[in-house]
Amino acid sequence: LDSANMTPNEWLHIAEDIEQHYDEFDGFVILHGTDTMAYSASALSFMLEELSKPVIFTGAQIPAGEIRTDAFDNLIGALLIAAHYKVPEVTVYFHHHLYRGNRTQKVDAEGFDAFASPNFPPLATVGTDIEIRRELLQHFPNRPFQVRRLTPPKIVTVDIFPGFDPAIIDSLIDHGVNGIILRTYGMGNAPVKDGRLLASLARASRRDTVIVNCTQCYRGAVNMAGYETGKMLSDVGVLSGHDMTAEAALTKLYYLFSAGLSVAEIRTQVGMNLRGELTPPSQ
Repeated sequence: LDSANMTPNEWLHIAEDIEQHYDEFDGFVILHGTDTMAYSASALSFMLEELSKPVIFTGAQIPAGEIRTDAFDNLIGALLIAAHYKVPEVTVYFHHHLYRGNRTQKVDAEGFDAFASPNFPPLATVGTDIEIRRELLQHFPNRPFQVRRLTPPKIVTVDIFPGFDPAIIDSLIDHGVNGIILRTYGMGNAPVKDGRLLASLARASRRDTVIVNCTQCYRGAVNMAGYETGKMLSDVGVLSGHDMTAEAALTKLYYLFSAGLSVAEIRTQVGMNLRGELTPPSQ
């Protein structure tokens, strides 16, 4: 399956395979196309509840059949870590680095160093030695492992840009969208001068649409108190995504809407650090 064709159904198939064989193995390595690997790793980080074993996504920029492939280097590194190190979370291993899965983004369409974790350091670096940053790892759970099945709601990602027409938001609301990942400028800013966007977002909030503000910047976090425009977004019900990637925010909403929570509870948990996907403001 080309990874461009991944859907929540495929995420569930992966999760159920792990669930079926969870007690048989010390760790799991998932071979995955690079285009949507960050989405899949983020989704599995939420779906695999109380995870106590390594689940490592890896792949290649050049296919395994080519002479210059990076496939075997990535695969061997992932297998070594999965077999010998206790890393109780979903990760991505690529080009000598192990990243927290819900912190990763694909940042290069061609280069071997295709993935990065802009707002969180690598969990491990592989050279002549394998150096694990144990102080960064998630804590081991004290409850049994289980899989959260997703019942995907209607979630969209919307980029703000100069000349953005708020009618786009109105149309999404009228089509029953449950959640919007709003990718804004800088620390969470958007055009509010004429009030039209604010009115559309306020209407969406009143209709129980959950709106999460994520920055378009490669690195950094949303701070909606940093500028007046950000504060105005907060006043109409837009939630801070802090330093979450858009991939993590999207899959987190999938997870929260599938957990049987009320909209008020979902809005509260958006800003909570559930799987290491965000840095709380106090940190």
